[in-house]
Amino acid sequence: MRLQEQDGPRGVWANPTQPLLRPWTALVNFIDMTLIIAELEVRKLRHDPTELVTRAIQPVLWLLVFGQVFTRTRAIPTGDLPYLDFFAPGILAQSVLFIAIFYGIAIIWERDLGILHKFLVSPSPRAALVMGKGLSAGLRALTQAAIIYVLALLLGVQIRWNPFALLGVMLVVMLSAALFATFSMIIACLVKTRERFMGIGQILTMPLFFASNAIYPISLMPGWLQAISRINPLTYEVDALRALMVSGGASAFGVGVDLLVLVGTTAALMAIATRLYPRIVT
Repeated sequence: MRLQEQDGPRGVWANPTQPLLRPWTALVNFIDMTLIIAELEVRKLRHDPTELVTRAIQPVLWLLVFGQVFTRTRAIPTGDLPYLDFFAPGILAQSVLFIAIFYGIAIIWERDLGILHKFLVSPSPRAALVMGKGLSAGLRALTQAAIIYVLALLLGVQIRWNPFALLGVMLVVMLSAALFATFSMIIACLVKTRERFMGIGQILTMPLFFASNAIYPISLMPGWLQAISRINPLTYEVDALRALMVSGGASAFGVGVDLLVLVGTTAALMAIATRLYPRIVT
């Protein structure tokens, strides 16, 4: 009896530890697979770094040409903030959008090359595949942010160098890149061809950019466009970047609200992309 009494508690406590360990092991495996997918995508960039230069040309031209011209006008009310300071966060957001919105074409190429089939028959969670690609888009966007920061500094933009502000900018950039990359993957899963995807991607980028507060305040827009701007995630990205990136910049909605919108939208899009991801091979 004494032996049974001693063995009894050990039997009770020994078995429940296994179920407790399984969720932790699953979480570690999920994170590991997400990082592996991200590392595979970043490795492509290391083999072809010219993409960074080509992706940076358009935002550089916007800052050097459009920004310099409109700095000399008083038509756009930006309060006490110089127009170039107002404009630079918008161009950073534009750069993030442009580098992420065509990200879905990569999974079409992977399908055509047979790589995607190998991912889908592996035991890797579909969510890890989606999150890994979103993370890699965020890492690519950070390189664009560095380029925009250097150029803005050379043009005299009053950058905030507070470490917390810099970390906030990095968070917003990575989160927004993941958002638009995931949105791009959803489009790719629906259209399934490179030609259709490129057409839709080109149609979406300009409305997303111009229906935001990237180059002018929302108050200048007609009522119907203001309504569209308030449901445009790019608006909240620009709003957060403007408060965090430049001295004297302020958030119209509050940085907390901006982050909440970006996190919520990214989570919803990732859930949709995870569900649609296998459909691209059918």
